[in-house]
Amino acid sequence: MALRYQIPAWLQRLYKGVVWRGDTARKVVYLTFDDGPVPEVTPLLLDILRREDVKATFFMVGENAAKHPELVRRVLEEGHRVGNHTYNHLRGTKYKVVEYIANVVKASKVLDGTLLFRPPYGKLTRDQKSTLLAQDYQIVLWDILTHDYDAAYSAEKMFDIVRKHVRNGSIINFHDSMKSNERMLAAVPQVIAYLRQQGYEFETL
Repeated sequence: MALRYQIPAWLQRLYKGVVWRGDTARKVVYLTFDDGPVPEVTPLLLDILRREDVKATFFMVGENAAKHPELVRRVLEEGHRVGNHTYNHLRGTKYKVVEYIANVVKASKVLDGTLLFRPPYGKLTRDQKSTLLAQDYQIVLWDILTHDYDAAYSAEKMFDIVRKHVRNGSIINFHDSMKSNERMLAAVPQVIAYLRQQGYEFETL
């Protein structure tokens, strides 16, 4: 069951050039949020992060960012980092390399040229990956998957996943989307409080 929440190190090593964890030498973690910005969710999340004085990394869908530039500005102004999550939330395995890369580049133009990238669904072909790396993109996946997009996962279950699997350098995957909304917003303060109690610091990627 642990494989659903944390990919083991031996399997991570098969994906050369992809970042799964951050700095493992220090007690630091990285909160990341995919699929935004969404006006019904992202501002509420930003309020939590500001109140807790925590910085995070937002992997934004370009189409959403283009619709809500004020939210992109707020994310950056409050000290968070923005990453690319394609323009139309594409599953890489369903698209040819040229189409997929064009969609990534289109999103980068909306997101101030960021080269930080996370593939939606974590799906990417070998050729897509090598092309992105050749263009200096930094491809980031995650060390802990909270499953917050799944209605079967309560805030308490998400907290339990993080509690059981966190380690130095963990990149924790959440979503600031309508699908995750209330459960994610309830889980994040619990996660922050626990990690801080355990001595972890929070950084952006």
